[in-house]
Amino acid sequence: PISGSLRLKAGMSPHPPHTHPEEEFMVITEGTGEILLDGKTTKIGPGSMMYCGANKSHGITNTGKTPLLFYFYKWKA
Repeated sequence: PISGSLRLKAGMSPHPPHTHPEEEFMVITEGTGEILLDGKTTKIGPGSMMYCGANKSHGITNTGKTPLLFYFYKWKA
């Protein structure tokens, strides 16, 4: 398993939408943004959670004016 956190500055994304063989769970604790999951965009804020299955395209972008903080956990089923 891989876990960690990331703080995104306003307007930033850690990388373009991508896939990987692990499943992933994400929890947003600060800021606002959008998560793209398998072609669908969802607005997010504190308390939002995302589950992404293995090999599904996903990405996150800070669309707010303050930092966006999220925690992630990835594992192979």
